[in-house]
Amino acid sequence: MSIYGLKPQFQALLRPLTSVLFRLGVTANQVTVAACVASVAIGVLLWVLPSRTELFLLIPIWFFLRMAFNAVDGMLAREFDQASALGAYLNELTDVVSDAALYVPFALLSGSNVGLVGSIIVLAIISEMAGVLGATIGASRRYDGPMGKSDRAFVFGLIGLLVGSGLPVDGLLNWVWAAMVLLLALTILNRIRAGLAEFRRQ
Repeated sequence: MSIYGLKPQFQALLRPLTSVLFRLGVTANQVTVAACVASVAIGVLLWVLPSRTELFLLIPIWFFLRMAFNAVDGMLAREFDQASALGAYLNELTDVVSDAALYVPFALLSGSNVGLVGSIIVLAIISEMAGVLGATIGASRRYDGPMGKSDRAFVFGLIGLLVGSGLPVDGLLNWVWAAMVLLLALTILNRIRAGLAEFRRQ
């Protein structure tokens, strides 16, 4: 199970907006790059001003908006004939760059273990690589959970909301990070297994 399963319903809500953007001449690649630039900018802001914990409220707001950006760029590519080889590279590479930029500031929070946050970043990248590699063996791009991109966005968004609201989370953070590390490891295994199983069925 993964929050990613809700994507079709989310896309349906955004389809009218996507049509408007297409008529305005906005391209899928422009949306993809814009989302990455905004993610890195927010990550740098929080890194430079970690003591301004209220700024962590930007995290849940931006993760929601970023999901919208990701849904829109996908629909522009598929439904408006904007799919391209460059877009495929941008879609995968900007996602991992954006995630890393947004996760890093959480390592600076009081009570947060830098090693655990670093492990989350590394395992998140590996999990996305495991998903992409499915396509290289003739299977589909795998999005299996339980800790996919949308699930990570939910967890970091919730922590960002708590921190930004001034609620004490010092004693909770490392337990959350440790659980994410374990779930990411399971996600990697699930994506490899599912990709191989799909390959064998073919």
